Amino acid sequence: MKSLIVALLVFTSVALPQELNCTVNVNMDNIPNSTKHLLDDFKQSVSNYMNKTRFSNSDWQNDKINCGLNIFILTATNDGKFSAQVVITSQRPVYQTNKNSLMLSINDVQWSFGYQNGQGLFPDQSTFDPLTGFLDYYAYIIIGFNEDSWNEFGGTPYFNKAISVCNMAITSSYSKNWARNPGQYSKEALVEDLLNDKYRPFREAFYQYYYGIDYYEVNQQKGEEKIAQTIKTIASLKDKIDFASVLLKTFFDAHSGEIIEYLKNYSDKSIFYSLVQIDPSHIAKYNAAMGQN
Repeated sequence: MKSLIVALLVFTSVALPQELNCTVNVNMDNIPNSTKHLLDDFKQSVSNYMNKTRFSNSDWQNDKINCGLNIFILTATNDGKFSAQVVITSQRPVYQTNKNSLMLSINDVQWSFGYQNGQGLFPDQSTFDPLTGFLDYYAYIIIGFNEDSWNEFGGTPYFNKAISVCNMAITSSYSKNWARNPGQYSKEALVEDLLNDKYRPFREAFYQYYYGIDYYEVNQQKGEEKIAQTIKTIASLKDKIDFASVLLKTFFDAHSGEIIEYLKNYSDKSIFYSLVQIDPSHIAKYNAAMGQN
């Protein structure tokens, strides 16, 4: 079934050289009016970069991935140095429906970069640039998660690209915005977990989760079982992985509401007790799903 879905998507899609359909929003409410002109064309420059850069090694054979960057400029200097908080999102269509599944919803509070109006943005894999390096990293993460949902471990080539960007960043003067920091989100922690064999069962479960999401419209019961099995698999890893990991938090931040929606009629309500154990940050949602206060 899954292979048929993938084959149909490939067959019916036109080869497109770029992978992303990225919507960019820039909020400058936090910086003085005297510095806002320094970013007059920043939104368009970032949008052009994300949507016109080829991040894979060959023509993209599938539909473009809908994603978004909501950029909140926090500080600005007169010489064009900025800091920002960015919310990164991406979506993936659900097979044979008009629905979309939220793949990612990441709140990255640390981005420092320089920019000048009219500055050209170009990919450079040999030198780290804090502006394009950040955009490259998240482009690879977005594409990698998308590919993992259609093909088991299909995102690995993109996660490898992301770790290469991360390694260059960590040896630069911008390392604090990238390096692993216990208890906090970090770009290094996310991609290292994705490539760590310890989390391989999670990535297998992630693929099965989307198998269930796609199958749900064909056979609701089997779809529910696939989704529930994903939760059971993650719960079974309790003694092997860090349940406070950035990877698991990233997954549940995006999918907790969706999981509840798909499993609201599932016969075995104990699945929500498992969710409370493995994802306590969304305990209120799961309790509500079980009819508790």
